[in-house]
Amino acid sequence: MNLKKMTASFLALVSLCFCGMGNLSAAEAAAAPEPKTVEDVCAFLKKTGVYYLATADGDQPRVRPFGTVMLFEGKLYIQTGKKKNVSHQIAKNGKVELCAFDGATWLRLSGTLVDDDRREPKAAMLDAYPNLKKMYSPDDGNTQVLYFKDATAVFNSFSKPAVTVKF
Repeated sequence: MNLKKMTASFLALVSLCFCGMGNLSAAEAAAAPEPKTVEDVCAFLKKTGVYYLATADGDQPRVRPFGTVMLFEGKLYIQTGKKKNVSHQIAKNGKVELCAFDGATWLRLSGTLVDDDRREPKAAMLDAYPNLKKMYSPDDGNTQVLYFKDATAVFNSFSKPAVTVKF
């Protein structure tokens, strides 16, 4: 089994186990509009609150929970610290995948993360997540924001056909 398939399988299992059966009923899920844009992807990730980001550490997949996500200048951004292993793994191989589950629908988002070292997106992320200001600052040399490039988001459920959004 290749690394991408192992990671995807693990992410689906982790998401189902840790997120439980979520917070949407089948009727609510069926009535939800079909996602079509990067804005829809961002809204889904914000709604779930937690997603699981997979990176590669050599030939070993690494998965951890994340919660930061925002749109800035039309791009989907996440945040971490440059001192963390995840940052070093992304620097070596920017291809990542994340998974999130809202109780009825799960999202798998794959793409390449690109570091954006400008102050403006760092400040915007910290404004969106003020609790992070206890640990990070736009000018601390540690705060890192990254945006998705060449991304493919696939929304799946047991009650609807898969929907793919590319951005």
